[in-house]
Amino acid sequence: MEELATERAQATFDVNAMKIVWAGGQQPFEFYNKLANLVANDPVFLKDSKPRMTRKELLLSGIRKAAHCRELAIEHGLSEAEARTLRTLRDERAYDDLHWNMFVPVLRTQATPEQQKKWLPLATSMSIIGCYAQTELGHGSNVQGLETTATFDPSTDEFIMNSPTLTSTKWWPGGLGKVATHAIVHARLILDEDYGVHAFIVQIRSLEDHKPLTTITVGDIGQKFGNGGNNTADNGFLQLNYTRIPRTNLLMRMAMVTKEGQYVRQDVPKQILYGGMIAARQTILLEASVDLSRAVTIAVRYSAVRRQFGLDDANREIQVLDYMTQQQKIFPLLATAYAFRFAGQWMESLYSEVMSQFENNNFSALAEIHACTSGLKAITTSVTADAIEKCRKACGGHGYLCSSGLPELFAAYIPACTYEGDNTLLFIQ
Repeated sequence: MEELATERAQATFDVNAMKIVWAGGQQPFEFYNKLANLVANDPVFLKDSKPRMTRKELLLSGIRKAAHCRELAIEHGLSEAEARTLRTLRDERAYDDLHWNMFVPVLRTQATPEQQKKWLPLATSMSIIGCYAQTELGHGSNVQGLETTATFDPSTDEFIMNSPTLTSTKWWPGGLGKVATHAIVHARLILDEDYGVHAFIVQIRSLEDHKPLTTITVGDIGQKFGNGGNNTADNGFLQLNYTRIPRTNLLMRMAMVTKEGQYVRQDVPKQILYGGMIAARQTILLEASVDLSRAVTIAVRYSAVRRQFGLDDANREIQVLDYMTQQQKIFPLLATAYAFRFAGQWMESLYSEVMSQFENNNFSALAEIHACTSGLKAITTSVTADAIEKCRKACGGHGYLCSSGLPELFAAYIPACTYEGDNTLLFIQ
């Protein structure tokens, strides 16, 4: 196979014309199709036995495929965006999703230049594997209600991280259960008073033997909805037992703590904390179009092959797709898949532009992109989750079989309505 990196299509989004403009007349999906063929022809990515796998086998499968994606990204010189496409095409959640979709973006938006110089090379080379530990057993959407504490000890220039209650246990972070070495932990910053929730980099496993550190209790939360679904990912729990970290592990782009224990707010808007979530939501928007496209493709192909009732000119039963009731079910969803794809590409372009502004300490577009990602995340995931079920129903009894691909697609997709912002709250915003 020729070098993938030489045939990337370069594109910009023309807002006035509302269309993608491709440089040099290149075909927009040529590179995408090459990645798709790479995945389709690689035995590591086979998934035909997935419905029969145990939870342990599913978890190992996710780890194996994630590691192979990393190997291919290095081998073919893929950019981060291209590697993300490769991970989407493998069609299996794993530990690397939160690393690239949350851990790395949060470092880019909430760490100072000095912190980025230290942590980003480690993260982007995957010398460390990160996750995003915000949600707790007792609090999810109510971030200000989080109970984990980070108390500053000026005598050692360290923060003491602690899970003071059962409900303060970090719960759900992907990659945390078995794989992650580091976590961005959201905790209440305690100095002379409670300064509210801030983000900290916490090492949770040894880089030598991968065992949890002595003050860390960490593990997998167990089987999730659906036999396959997201059970390839190691969603985990975390309890901190007076874990000490350097003062400089506080992400300090928004605020810093001096050696003397003084709280100093930086000249950036508080909404910078949304940076990591914005990155995750724009990725979710792109994934909505992909997963809706998968469901619609299955339903359309089935409807073209399946024949029921009546006779056509060739004395055959009529294709189900020719019935108006079936068209009314499927065609609007087909159109929606295209609409979501265009919206996702537009959001990807906007996110790239806003990130460039962030690097120059220009936060003027922050409110706009927060509103756009919040609203679009909520509408696209809600519509897609319902649409996958509609496609399953449109395939009759055969749609209920695991071999149709639809039950697992539904099980794997529906958490998107909850994670990275519950849709009910996002609709309100």
